[in-house]
Amino acid sequence: MTQPIGFAGVQMAVRKDGDNLEAMTSWLEAIRRNHPSVEMVLFSELCPYGNRPDLAGAIPGAATEVLCRMAKDFGLWLIAGSLYESAAGGGYYNTAPVIDPEGKIVSLYRKMFPWRPREKSLAGDAPCVFEIPGRLRVGVCICYDQWFPEVARQLVWMGADVILNPTMTTTPDRNLELVLARANAIANQVYFFSVNGVGDGGNGASVLVDPEGELMAQADEAETVLFAEIDPDRVAQVRESGTLGLCQVLKSCRDGGFRFPCHEEGPEAGEGFRRLGPIIDAAT
Repeated sequence: MTQPIGFAGVQMAVRKDGDNLEAMTSWLEAIRRNHPSVEMVLFSELCPYGNRPDLAGAIPGAATEVLCRMAKDFGLWLIAGSLYESAAGGGYYNTAPVIDPEGKIVSLYRKMFPWRPREKSLAGDAPCVFEIPGRLRVGVCICYDQWFPEVARQLVWMGADVILNPTMTTTPDRNLELVLARANAIANQVYFFSVNGVGDGGNGASVLVDPEGELMAQADEAETVLFAEIDPDRVAQVRESGTLGLCQVLKSCRDGGFRFPCHEEGPEAGEGFRRLGPIIDAAT
């Protein structure tokens, strides 16, 4: 038996002026005071400093030093959403640092699928799974990444028991992302936690989904915290016995013996992709 991990997802009002650290600290104080069993906290995309590419800097650097101190002060695994990271050759990434309870950055995830054409950040190229030693493997993807089923499947292939998905969705497609959260959980027999911001940081509707696709918690458009226990033994049981005792989807994927051409040859080789035009700005 593996001890479950207490989790909190913070749906808070994010200000675009980059001054959100004090509010984040207040939420962490309340979580630590009222829910001492929580060991891991997730904030929404670009929560610490807002949607401010002009604040992009090195990681590690001054911006992450503050977050590392925050994680250490509260003794938590902290995924503070994401922040803009300057790239060596120019430009910037949308990056989620993973910070352990000692205040050390143990992993970085750079968003692989920026929301084109609106988002100008560079695309990362490395999926991220980190381990809470001996207890849990955690995958990270950011916002629009959840629309690409290959991302979640890759994280599960790498061993993820739970996928954390900080978002900053302000548009009406948030309702579709709630469907995707459940679909990613069901198709991969994995916990899928999608935490959105409010105010300048999104339109809320954060959701926590269990490995069988059932809603564990869902928010409206108000500031709130969603709580859950992540139980890796539950993940193992669902994958072994099947979703609802019926569908052993990961075993079937493993045993099917298929090598899909869309993966082997790349999307650009497929007829359904060759017919597509360039990405357009729907607002124009």
